[in-house]
Amino acid sequence: MAVMDETSAPQKFPVEIPFLHDLGVEFLGMGNGEAQVALNLEPRHMNSWHVTHGGVVMTLLDVVMSMAGRSLDPEARGGVTVEMKTSFLQPGGKPGGRVIAKGKAFHRSTTMCFCEAELWYGDKLAAKAMGTFKYLKRLDAAKKLDHE
Repeated sequence: MAVMDETSAPQKFPVEIPFLHDLGVEFLGMGNGEAQVALNLEPRHMNSWHVTHGGVVMTLLDVVMSMAGRSLDPEARGGVTVEMKTSFLQPGGKPGGRVIAKGKAFHRSTTMCFCEAELWYGDKLAAKAMGTFKYLKRLDAAKKLDHE
């Protein structure tokens, strides 16, 4: 895995996720059970308090944990969130700022992966999460919905 930090150039996501593209999320890298994404904050990412919306924060933490887990299983086409717990420690930034989400897989089984992530706004830890993810060998969730 390439060294990832706040100055890393954005790369192409390994899988196209339209929602992340719409938010403006940048893929910084993944490998060896770790992943990082970043977001340049805009007014559209804010809540009524004019700080980063909790849904944006949770999205970044969720995706970076899933990617960290996927990096350990080259056969996995994806990972779906089974559960996620998030602690918001302080506001996650203002328009014009930049947040970095850093994820790490700390345990895995054949079909499950347990991960943690942090969201950083400069040198401030804004949020921390833990999550459980199920590996998928193929992406067929939408097909299942069509048959229900």
